[in-house]
Amino acid sequence: MELRLTDEQKMVQQTIRRFVEKELMPLENDVLRNEREGKPGLPPGKLKELQLKAKEAGFWGINTPEEYGGADLGQMMMALVYMEVSKTFVPFAFGGSADNILYYANEEQKQKYLLPTINGDKKSCFAMTEPGAGSDTQNIKMTAVKDGNEWVLNGEKTFITGGNEADFVMVIAITDKERHRATRGREGVTCFIADRDMGWKSEYIHTMGEWGPAGLVFDNVRVPEENILGELHKGYNLGLEWIGFARWIVGARAVGAAERVMQMSIDYAKERETFGKPIAERQAIQWMIADSAVEIEAARWLVLNAAYTLDKGEDNRHLASIAKLYGANMGNRVIDRALQIHGGMGYTRELPLERWYREARLWRIYDGTDEIQKLIISRNLIKGHVKLGQYI
Repeated sequence: MELRLTDEQKMVQQTIRRFVEKELMPLENDVLRNEREGKPGLPPGKLKELQLKAKEAGFWGINTPEEYGGADLGQMMMALVYMEVSKTFVPFAFGGSADNILYYANEEQKQKYLLPTINGDKKSCFAMTEPGAGSDTQNIKMTAVKDGNEWVLNGEKTFITGGNEADFVMVIAITDKERHRATRGREGVTCFIADRDMGWKSEYIHTMGEWGPAGLVFDNVRVPEENILGELHKGYNLGLEWIGFARWIVGARAVGAAERVMQMSIDYAKERETFGKPIAERQAIQWMIADSAVEIEAARWLVLNAAYTLDKGEDNRHLASIAKLYGANMGNRVIDRALQIHGGMGYTRELPLERWYREARLWRIYDGTDEIQKLIISRNLIKGHVKLGQYI
C-alpha cells in the first residue's frame, strides 16, 4: 500500500502549482475589481489566452483521452490538478476537455459536438435539475414527444452551470411517462443534444456568489432523432454518471481553497498583534489553525481515495459521496475560521475571504445536497451495498 505521490504525480502537482502562482494569482486583484464593478472577472479573450499558455506547458485536455489529443492524466492526477487550481478564485479551467457523458456520442455526433467542444469551438452544458426536481430527480417534468423524425421538448431546467454561455445542451426529458413512473424515474427518460438555435432560451439567475447559473426554457423545441445521446429511455444513467464525476471534484476544490485561506490566516496571525503579541501566540487562534489543518488533511485523503478507486476501474460512488459531503463542509468551516482570524478585514472586500465565503456555501448544495449525500451513504451501509473499511 503506497501513501505517497509518485515522482510523476509530484511533477504534475508542482508544475500546476507554478502555473497558478505565476499566471493566475497575479490576476486576483483585477478579478476582484472587475467583479465589484459588475464585470466578468476575466475580460473577453483572457481565459483563452491562459488556456493556451497552459497548453504550451503540456496541460490541454487533462482528462481527455489521448485519441482526441488530450493528456488523459487519470483521476488521481485530476484530483491533484483541481486542488492546485482551486487555490485561487480566478475563474480558470483548462482547455481541451468535454463533459464525460459526451463521449457516449456516436461517430456523427462526435464530429459535430465532441470534437468542436474539445477544440474550444463550442461550449456545452448539462441540464437535469428542474424547479421542482433538484435532488429528487424522479420528479422531472420536462417531456419529449415523438413527431415524425423529431422530438418536441417542453419544460424548464434551472441552476444549469454554463447554461448562459452554452452553444448546445445535453438535456434530460421524459420520453415514456408510464415507464418513468413504473421505474421511479430510472428509465423512460432520454438525453438529447439540443443546439441553442433549435429554440431553447436561457435566463441568468442571480446568486449570492459571483457565479450565475441559468434557467433554460424549452417551448416546443424540435430536436432531430439523430440527436439522442446514448440509448432511448436510458438517459437517467448518463445523468448519474455526470453527477458522480462532479461530486468528488467538489471535495478537491474545497481542499485547494481551504489550503490557500488557511495559509493566508497563518501569515496574518504571525503579523497581526494584540496587546503586544502576535495573535499566532493566542491559544484560540492556534486551535482554529490546528482544527483546520486536521480537517484539510482528512478531506484530502477522502478525495484521493475516491479518485484512486475510479482509476482502478472500481465503483467509487459511495466514496464520492463521502468526499463531497465531508469536503464541502470542511471547506465551509475552514473559510469561516479564516474570516474570523482576519477579523474585520476578513469581512471587507479588500480581501477575497468574503468572496470565498459566499462561494463555499454553494458547495453543500450543488451536485447533490448534504442531505442527499447522507441519504446515499447511510442507505448503502444499511442495505449492505458497502461495508465499513472495504476500500482499504
